[in-house]
Amino acid sequence: MYQIVMRITTLSSALVLAIASLIGGKISSVTAQKNIPVCQPPTAGEYLLLVVSPTQDNQTQLRRALPTELKTTTCRYLNDTVTRIGGFNKIDDANRWARYVNSIVGLSAIITTRPTTTTTTTTTNVQQPRSQAVSYNPQSLGTGYAVLVDYFNRPELATQLQQIVEGDVGFVSYGQRPYLLAVYTTNQKEAYNTLQKLNDRGFSTYLVDSRKVLLLRSVVRL
Repeated sequence: MYQIVMRITTLSSALVLAIASLIGGKISSVTAQKNIPVCQPPTAGEYLLLVVSPTQDNQTQLRRALPTELKTTTCRYLNDTVTRIGGFNKIDDANRWARYVNSIVGLSAIITTRPTTTTTTTTTNVQQPRSQAVSYNPQSLGTGYAVLVDYFNRPELATQLQQIVEGDVGFVSYGQRPYLLAVYTTNQKEAYNTLQKLNDRGFSTYLVDSRKVLLLRSVVRL
């Protein structure tokens, strides 16, 4: 419910030892990355910032750039290693820190949230929304922002989304998981406004870099 976000190859004895030391360090680093825990979801009403930081250098630079009062943890979100920054009660605050991180450290961030009240329940068997006379032509979205909605195996939510966003709702894949696409736009303000509106209506939403989203169907019709 919360809502997602991007990862990143005849010598002297001395030289052989140096190379072995470097290889050993890389193996240890890879092993450490594999042991990273899964990210904890946001609390109800919280806006969560997930900064894609696949390397230890990324994580170190990020921590140095952030004030100590911001609590950060390294965890896994879908297929990415991210730095989790929580505690934001307003989307404007999360947005401001996302811009700061991108400007200072050059890392992209995912903003996700969890509605204060929701009646949706998670299920393990995911079904794709049905479509009528819509061709299946997967393609990557371009540069911009994508607001994704976790539909929790309830494709009928697409109809509600269409009424709220007053437009077509698509079907996409992000991090090898299916989502409904509420909005794809290059206008940052429009993306954040949509995220806020859907959160207020009880949807689990994610604001992500649209270049990492694979469009499966441009329009979902039930």
